[in-house]
Amino acid sequence: MERQGRDRAVGPRLRQASDYAWRLLLLGTAAYVVFLVLMRFELVFIALFIALIITSLLRPPVNLLSRFLPRTLSVLLAVLGGIALIAGVFTWAGTSVAGESNTLGSDFSGGVDRIEKWLEGRPFHVDPHTLDNLQGKLTSYVEAHRTTLINQALNGAGRIVDVLTVLALAVFCSIFFTNSGDRMWQWFQVQLPSGVRPTWVRCGQTAWHTFAGYTRGIILVAAANAIMVGISLRLLGVPLVLPLTILEFTASFIPLAGSPIAMAVATVVALASKGVTTAVIVLVLIVVFGQIEGHVLQPFVMGWAVRLHPVAVAVSVIAGTISAGLLGAVVAVPLVSIGWAVVRELRLPPPDIVSKPEPAAQLAEAAAQLAGAAAQLAGGTEAETEPGTEAAPVPAQAADADLPQIATELE
Repeated sequence: MERQGRDRAVGPRLRQASDYAWRLLLLGTAAYVVFLVLMRFELVFIALFIALIITSLLRPPVNLLSRFLPRTLSVLLAVLGGIALIAGVFTWAGTSVAGESNTLGSDFSGGVDRIEKWLEGRPFHVDPHTLDNLQGKLTSYVEAHRTTLINQALNGAGRIVDVLTVLALAVFCSIFFTNSGDRMWQWFQVQLPSGVRPTWVRCGQTAWHTFAGYTRGIILVAAANAIMVGISLRLLGVPLVLPLTILEFTASFIPLAGSPIAMAVATVVALASKGVTTAVIVLVLIVVFGQIEGHVLQPFVMGWAVRLHPVAVAVSVIAGTISAGLLGAVVAVPLVSIGWAVVRELRLPPPDIVSKPEPAAQLAEAAAQLAGAAAQLAGGTEAETEPGTEAAPVPAQAADADLPQIATELE
């Protein structure tokens, strides 16, 4: 009696809420452990993520070349072509900067003088001594912390080895993913229990299609933004057009925030080199390009691959930035997109259940076939009966004898 009283004290809704609570707590703990493991092997995770990006870009040209060449040779040609393209772009950018180096110093020094005069005039009316004091404080800070700044620069230079290692591992893995990724996926399926294998196949295919669609879409959006920015800066006469274009292309991989940050850098360059009017025009272009990206490029190019609300995208980017810095801002949206796509796929019934006909439909079809067969039998009997004679009736027992067979086939 005492136990029954305790059971009655806990209502069904509270019991259901507690069941959900401990399951969610368990899932959150597992996700946190996975996050700690990924952060412990951060470089490996970055390399595999870049490898998947490269694979999603290489597979279309490799599949096309494989129609005429062996697949291994197609992969090799695609990888070498991609490396040559990237090296050519950066070489072009370095040559552009070297060609403008003679005039950059005078342009920026003159731009600083124009900015000071602009701040001293309307509507700011900044005291010239205030600007001089600010410059003096900046110079004193640099001289006082010169050793610390040099050490930080050397530590940053030491990360170059890590960057080269990550890139080498990414290219190495992408070659095998592109050449034999299907066989690797099939091997992984074989290791799974047969009962859960169809579910993993569905989830894996959905995740890869979403990731590949997001990667190709974001690259198309970034290329469109870079082209618009490059043409606009060239028409305005802003220096360092090609490096700023590459910066815009790279920053566009961070949704919502990356492109405005890159354009803010272009605004500073325009302000220092061409004056306030050009900088204001660049600020207006930030708004215009943001509207084009948000209302035209993103829905048209990526709407079929990523079905996330802008609020979800913004929250994902901010949460990723807080948890893992720049890396989290880059990988947050594709990870959330993949998770949401897998959840939507799991909500759908399996394909074999969808394609299986209903028993009622089978019964109706069998009844229609039986009625048609009976009509044909009756018509054939009347045709074969001689004039003046009556057709022998079909025994009811013979007709009933077919019913068990039909029921057996339905079952």
